[in-house]
Amino acid sequence: MQHSPTHKVLNIIVIVAALGYFVDIYDLILFSIVRVKSLESLGITGNMNKTIGLYLLNTQMIGMLLGGILWGVLGDKKGRLYVLFGTILLYSIANIANGMIQTLEQYYVLRFFAGVGLAGELGIGITLVSEVMSKESRGYGTTVVAGVGIAGAIAGYFVAESFDWRMAYYVGGGLGLLLLILRISVYESGMFSKMKISTVKKGSFISLFTDYKRFIKFFRCILVGVPVWYVIGVLVSFSDKIGGENGLNVVGQIEVSKAVMYHYIGASMGAFLTGFISQWLKSRRKALFIALTGLVVSLAWCYLSRGIPVNQFYFILFVIGIPNGFWSVFVTIASEQFGTNLRATVTTTVPNFVRGMTVLVTTAFSFFSSSIGVIASAASVGVVVLMFSFFSVYKLEESYHKDLDYYENV
Repeated sequence: MQHSPTHKVLNIIVIVAALGYFVDIYDLILFSIVRVKSLESLGITGNMNKTIGLYLLNTQMIGMLLGGILWGVLGDKKGRLYVLFGTILLYSIANIANGMIQTLEQYYVLRFFAGVGLAGELGIGITLVSEVMSKESRGYGTTVVAGVGIAGAIAGYFVAESFDWRMAYYVGGGLGLLLLILRISVYESGMFSKMKISTVKKGSFISLFTDYKRFIKFFRCILVGVPVWYVIGVLVSFSDKIGGENGLNVVGQIEVSKAVMYHYIGASMGAFLTGFISQWLKSRRKALFIALTGLVVSLAWCYLSRGIPVNQFYFILFVIGIPNGFWSVFVTIASEQFGTNLRATVTTTVPNFVRGMTVLVTTAFSFFSSSIGVIASAASVGVVVLMFSFFSVYKLEESYHKDLDYYENV
């Protein structure tokens, strides 16, 4: 059964996709919050705790990079619903198993599989929402998905603060399994159903690299989103270092977990704001330009604020989160750039490649910190990242009014 495009914003698909991304972000951020305590319970302390934590995070990232490709291709070949069920089942089971670990080896294996599962949730959800909603209202739908989903990081903080780290993992896994029941009500995209019976080549990941114009467009989609994870990976994750005595000399002790929470509160609000701006202006590109400009101004404010109280520093991170919430429009415009037979592949791989770029960004930040200082390094890397993002938005096609029912010639 095929459904006509809907104008209704809070339809079952938007609700389920939003809740799925909420659980996704909950787990993604939860590891960073409980990393120290969980490793200490396994007997890993001191500098080894930080080193092993970084290895675990990289293991999860490898899982997400591979999972992004896997789920994207399957989403175009087998269907959006097929992947929606598969992703949440995998990371829900991995979450519950994470709460049961007794050895470091088990932790590595489960963070890898959790990463694979986490990789597909956002991209497939955005793809499905984009295809079942009318072109006039799909931006509202994707905005709700991203805005509600990002709030999962806030929930992760409060659950981790209230319960033992093992219970925090159980909660995430349990929420995912409950969501599986709700997903029974979700229907497949009409665009995919029509494509399924056609002979067009579907889910060809390699085709993104064999055609120059297609590759450049794909690469620009990735560059648009890098500033989001530059802020999270450098400014927020290293907020204790940025605000320390060799940085901004913030007065008071900076708790990274609190920095994460305040930033994500702003980002959740920003996801709704940027999405609504894109609908109001009827332009994804204009909304992205506004968000990136706001990010430049708020980052400058941060890096020029020295000797401020810790609560004011948290407030600045919250403010930075508002323009940094452009993640909603970023994923939407990526989804709208490609045809139905490559849409899930692109929309799933792009955000995970952006996350993967964080490794290069944080490596550059760490490398230059020793020679030019923490603040100068963070600011310099930020300038480069934002310049590429501005240029990429400028070069991308405006897609607000675009009809998505077409195929790529692959």
